[in-house]
Amino acid sequence: MEANNNSKHGKAYSVAEEDATTTNNMMMKQKHLSDDEAAAGEPEENYRGWKAMPYVIGNETCEKLGTIGTTANLLVYLTTVYGIKSASAATLLSLWGGTVNLAPVLGAFLSDSYLGRYATIALASIASFVGMILLTLTAAVPSLHPHAGAGPSASHMAVLLASFALLAVGAGGIRPCNLAFGADQFDPRTPAGRRGINSFFNWYYFTFTIAMMVSATVIIYLQSNVSWALGLAVPATLMGLSCALFFMGTRLYVRVRPEGSPFTSFAQVLVAAYRKRRLVSPSEGELFDPPHRSSLVSKIAYTDQFLCLDKAAILTADDELTADGATPANPWRLCTVQQVEEVKCLVRLLPVWSSGIVYYIVLTNLGNYGVLQAMQTDRRLGRSGFQIPAGSLVVFNMLALTAWLPVYDGIVLSIAIMVVAAAVERHRRAVGDATSCFVLVPQQMLAGLSEAFAVIGQVDLYYKQFPENMRSVAGALLFLGFAVASYASGLMVTVVHRTTGGSDGRPDWLTQDLNQGRVDLYYLVIAGMAAVNLVYFVACARWYRFKESADHAGAVELEEKDKVVLVTDAGAAAPPPPV
Repeated sequence: MEANNNSKHGKAYSVAEEDATTTNNMMMKQKHLSDDEAAAGEPEENYRGWKAMPYVIGNETCEKLGTIGTTANLLVYLTTVYGIKSASAATLLSLWGGTVNLAPVLGAFLSDSYLGRYATIALASIASFVGMILLTLTAAVPSLHPHAGAGPSASHMAVLLASFALLAVGAGGIRPCNLAFGADQFDPRTPAGRRGINSFFNWYYFTFTIAMMVSATVIIYLQSNVSWALGLAVPATLMGLSCALFFMGTRLYVRVRPEGSPFTSFAQVLVAAYRKRRLVSPSEGELFDPPHRSSLVSKIAYTDQFLCLDKAAILTADDELTADGATPANPWRLCTVQQVEEVKCLVRLLPVWSSGIVYYIVLTNLGNYGVLQAMQTDRRLGRSGFQIPAGSLVVFNMLALTAWLPVYDGIVLSIAIMVVAAAVERHRRAVGDATSCFVLVPQQMLAGLSEAFAVIGQVDLYYKQFPENMRSVAGALLFLGFAVASYASGLMVTVVHRTTGGSDGRPDWLTQDLNQGRVDLYYLVIAGMAAVNLVYFVACARWYRFKESADHAGAVELEEKDKVVLVTDAGAAAPPPPV
């Protein structure tokens, strides 16, 4: 994700400039102390940079191979091995996907406030490994999955859901921390360190691409055409190797101490503003705005939007300050202008963020029903007899995404995706299961193209509009959008499945046999939602006000120019494309 200069605004209080400079230097030193060092009197951390990278990159490569390889083909696993009906399987995966994408919000809070990134990744990696082992056992042990076309029993579902829960815990800890933990190994205050961070992002993106391609081809082939036990054991083994590599590098890692979550600061602003809600809205000059003391976090310029929040920064006779005259004694009664503007950044982005939910619904449904469509096509490759796994067609999505990364803009293609998918499904129903699976390629390519246009642009906006200390919030906001879209998709599938069937026995739109259903009409409904959402997005974009810089001095850029971190609809985070 791209990190840009954040706005700077300052109005000095009567505090000596020398005191602010001294405090700033102390904060910079304390920020980089490891988890097991006291904040006072300890030397700065010894950044090992590239010496730690074999363990960090090795860990992340194996982790992505394990995680993506395990989850990429789950819809096929649930419908074929577990005998779950397609609509029920799609609903279950949508709900689980929502939980997986919601978990990083909690993971980011725990990491920032209590555990630190090292401990969070360590615990999450172990949880993922155990979850993968448990999922592998559901395929390898006959008593843990149904047989002879029977549906799953309560005990079968208990083991399956336990593995899903552990994978969700793992995702909650790994996703918000792994990219930042790698960047922690370089000193952001030096040119060499900043170059190292950007190089690490390139390696991260490269390994992500490799993991996606290998998972969509080799691992899915093993699962679908060789053995589910083997196909799930391979990712589990890779996840075990990921854990081993991570712990092997422990002595080399910089472990940044948790400094508190921005969510706490948000709550303080809301509570303080509520307590002072009866006060008259002040002018800018009457707000508590002490000298900005961080070189790592930019000062945000004051804005005249959401003036009710400004009341949190009104200094009254009842408010007390600490001895330096620049820190509130009770942060739940008095906040700084910087804190208030951080909350305003979030509030301004919420309407734009909400417009992305329908777009993610498009991707979620295409991901689920695209696989089910592929399962009812002719997937033979020429006369060789080789059959392409249904889950592997997503590789065309990835190819289009990678090809169009340099030129991202807009979400209008979400409408085209559903219209094309509906037309393809109508053709597939007319021809039947003899339809070539390659008729599904256009919708997958459009989906990849739209991701390059929309998802990256949205992430780019978040990281431009949030200050440096809120980058975890920017990432969490995107995952939260995925989560809401997944839950909404699960609800939509359930409602359509239950309401579109006829009393005369006519199959519903999403019936088990797609040839008897009307998935094309379901796609058109989503296309209509996307069209309305486009109008809403344009209205939000016209209303939105970009934050302005007050001062560029002292800002530390961790990423430069057009470097962007991509977060795909599968939920994996990827760094900027190589430039």
